[in-house]
Amino acid sequence: MKCRLAGGGFGYCRHGVILILLRADALPTLVMKIIPLSIPTPFYVGDVNVYLIREDPLTLIDVGPKTPEAARALREKLASHGVSFSDVRRIVLTHAHEDHCGLAKQVRDEAKNAEILIHDWETGHLFGRLAKEEHRQLMRRSGVPDSVFDEMQALYESISLLTDSLADGDFSPLEDEMELEFDSGSLRVLHTPGHTPGSCSFLREADRTIICGDCVLKRITPNPILSPHPIDPAERYPSLGEYLVSLARIRSFAPTLVHGGHGEPITDFEEIFHRYVRAIDDRQSRCISLIGDGTTAYDVALRLFPDAHSHDVHRFLAISEAIAHLDHAARENKIAVEMSAGVEYYRPL
Repeated sequence: MKCRLAGGGFGYCRHGVILILLRADALPTLVMKIIPLSIPTPFYVGDVNVYLIREDPLTLIDVGPKTPEAARALREKLASHGVSFSDVRRIVLTHAHEDHCGLAKQVRDEAKNAEILIHDWETGHLFGRLAKEEHRQLMRRSGVPDSVFDEMQALYESISLLTDSLADGDFSPLEDEMELEFDSGSLRVLHTPGHTPGSCSFLREADRTIICGDCVLKRITPNPILSPHPIDPAERYPSLGEYLVSLARIRSFAPTLVHGGHGEPITDFEEIFHRYVRAIDDRQSRCISLIGDGTTAYDVALRLFPDAHSHDVHRFLAISEAIAHLDHAARENKIAVEMSAGVEYYRPL
């Protein structure tokens, strides 16, 4: 005798034994245990999201900055889920900014050499954000005075104390499309550069969940940070152009849930995507409108963010934003750029 079952599928009763045939779409899917942990930072952006993947191997995606407050919060919040640092087997870093990677070495050491994974194009865990000579040269090309660079470099020297440097042998490389295997399935690595050259996101294909660090945030438009090109450090990485490609790539997966590096999760990615594109277009138009004959990127940054040039991280972010938009506008043939005495000058077309 055939009968329909609650929840889908059919049952057959034969000689007192019920045989159940489920519809394919009624088959259960293992749920990956992704647990967000909010960890305090000393930065204006506020708390950072660390993600505990409570599966085998037990994994942390990002760890928070190297401060006593962050270490205590991470330890306590892991303990509330029955986990200690010593249980961690894998530390995966979305990118190498101090608020995301600072505690990696401490957790690894307490976890008896848990594996650390990060993209090869990330450098913030190896040396300070403005520590190399190529950083100075790229800033000079953009019209930034050496005195201003020196002040920003000194600031980031102090900020770099919020992470422990990792030697080349201390981590394994994340590669685009590689799979991070768990008992309940896997996370696919997506190289989503823009915020930094090596920024990565992680896709759970079974339910289209993505963990994406600072690539997508609910209430903040991520900054395309000025970075030397990983292949040719004498050139700037095209941060904004690559970021737009990364946004489109994430959109192509039609994500149902996006976990960012700060703030609450995103369930309406399509709305966020269009809001980001509008904001970027508006900022691009504003940058172009500030150009006269012989305008540097530093000139534009001063005009675009007149209140951001005190001695803090806002100044570097303002300069990064201006450079990224002018680079992108020049590549799109919306403005012209000429080099004179080692400095780039922009003019309208």
